[in-house]
Amino acid sequence: MGILLYGASGTEIPFDDRALAHLQIVITAKLRRREGFVFSWTNAPGAGSGRSAIWLDPSSTLFFRYFGSRPPVINREWIEVLAASSNNPAGLSFSPEPEPPSAP
Repeated sequence: MGILLYGASGTEIPFDDRALAHLQIVITAKLRRREGFVFSWTNAPGAGSGRSAIWLDPSSTLFFRYFGSRPPVINREWIEVLAASSNNPAGLSFSPEPEPPSAP
């Protein structure tokens, strides 16, 4: 289980390492372009369920903390889905990894 630490207070936002790696790619791409955006996700039941959102911009303090020692294989389709959501007016909305297409 990885953690995205946000802001000077170090607010901890848990994601599994695989999801966090994909989010890091999308988030850093937007911040490199100096784009601010909202990032939202559904909270785990242990965190009270519901939804949460934060504002991210190039001045945001972020720390991506991984608990696994190996970087995961990146799913380009998932990156595309997350990047597309980040470009809509509601901002980046976390979505689970898409299922691979089934064989015909």
